[in-house]
Amino acid sequence: MNLLLKNLLLSAFFLICQVSIALTNQTIKSPALVQKLKTTQGLVAFWDFKEKEGHARKARGMGKFQLQEMNGTLPRINDGPLSGYSAQFENKAYLCLPNSHTGKLNIFGKDQGVTVMAWVKWTGEQTGFVGGMWNEYQDGGKRQYGLFVSLPHYNGKNQVCGHISQTGRPTPPFPYSIDYSASKQEVPANQWVCVAFTYDGKIIKSFLNGRFEAREPELINYTKGFDGYPDGLTQSKNPYYFPDGMGNNGSDFTVGAVLLKAGMGNFFKGQIGGLAVFNRALTDEELIKFKL
Repeated sequence: MNLLLKNLLLSAFFLICQVSIALTNQTIKSPALVQKLKTTQGLVAFWDFKEKEGHARKARGMGKFQLQEMNGTLPRINDGPLSGYSAQFENKAYLCLPNSHTGKLNIFGKDQGVTVMAWVKWTGEQTGFVGGMWNEYQDGGKRQYGLFVSLPHYNGKNQVCGHISQTGRPTPPFPYSIDYSASKQEVPANQWVCVAFTYDGKIIKSFLNGRFEAREPELINYTKGFDGYPDGLTQSKNPYYFPDGMGNNGSDFTVGAVLLKAGMGNFFKGQIGGLAVFNRALTDEELIKFKL
């Protein structure tokens, strides 16, 4: 066998190995998952993040809701559970839809429900905002609804957290908003999972991979010594009782970061391969269908 033929065979072998590794690492896209999203009642929008970096991420549902890249670009990764792709969040880049363009994503009201669901591969390094209408600083706060991974300050470290606000401001007498549910399960790092929360106008519930697990009442960190709470606040984080409803507070819809006093923060680090918003609280039976 001559040298040229040996080199060609060797090159072909390495190419096959590289393709095999790429296919092994890639999450196979799921048309069935997309179909379930499209046929579930109350869907407002879902994004599958198939667009290349530098392009708006367009939704399907009740509008295109074109999310624009801010503070840099978000690379498209050949790995994701909906379209086979995902957006890589790093270096403090994020996505934004101005409040004036939120349309039916501006979900609010006394008895109004909402569900936010996402498929993420989180690095596990820090608090990460996944998506929603949540602005913690401007005009005293424009909080409305938002899905987070890991909120350590009030017993939500490394957990799925669903935040709801009526006033848009901190929860009296505390310095921050305390009104969120936190899953009993911890979110694993560097692994695709489905994270979600629901709110039915009274109860917030957090889910990991479609499963709800209740938490017993517990003392909430950093609540001692405030007016009316000399010994701190004891309550359940999942489910979390919040009958006040959601306010119409004027926030932008953002993915991957929120506005804090010092500027944009709570940056999500990792990949987001899908994000969906519903204008009602999905049931436990519905949510389990979206697990990975």
